[in-house]
Amino acid sequence: MADDVVAEAAAAHAGIVEAGGHKHLRDSKGRLIPLGMIKPQRLLEDEMVRKVFRFALDLSAQVARFKGHTFADLNSFQTLLEQHYGAKQGGEKGNVTFSTFDDTMRIEVKIADILTFGAELQVAKKLVDECLVEWGADSHEALRALVNRVFSVEKEGQINRGEIFSLLAMEVEDERWQRAMGAIRDSIHVTGTKAYLRFRMRPDPQASWSTVAIDLAAA
Repeated sequence: MADDVVAEAAAAHAGIVEAGGHKHLRDSKGRLIPLGMIKPQRLLEDEMVRKVFRFALDLSAQVARFKGHTFADLNSFQTLLEQHYGAKQGGEKGNVTFSTFDDTMRIEVKIADILTFGAELQVAKKLVDECLVEWGADSHEALRALVNRVFSVEKEGQINRGEIFSLLAMEVEDERWQRAMGAIRDSIHVTGTKAYLRFRMRPDPQASWSTVAIDLAAA
């Protein structure tokens, strides 16, 4: 009986559905397709994707637990320091670095603002476009390239946030440009903060730092 339960659980996890005494897979439209009607390569692909996905889900859960435990440990240590020095406890933690005694391992906590952009951004875009049209195609080429990167949108309202502060730092005397930059500044709203972890290490105190990659994109 126990073996039957285990077998049923394994089959469900593999996407196999028992119906009418036969095994099926559900297609993208929700229809049950008998295994015998599915090409062998598609069955192998389905099995491979499900196997890799199980590892991905397990790893994702493990990373989430690790992140939670790490922040808990770091916050506990900061609380101990606050108690030791008689500082007021509680409140948000700021940017801070923790290191080993020999300074070969560091944990950095970075607090970044979460930004959103209001309707003023579209007004700024119109003013910027007016400036670029009047200046002509051959003038301010570097500035024009930066503007194109900032407002390189795939759908309305999106901007390249990484470049927008470079745009604000540009010195242009045109009065409309100044109004556009003012509109961009007015459009920026801080809606919260997010904490990021970075792990760095080096073989000895004289060596260069290397970052321990945890996310798949940087691994």
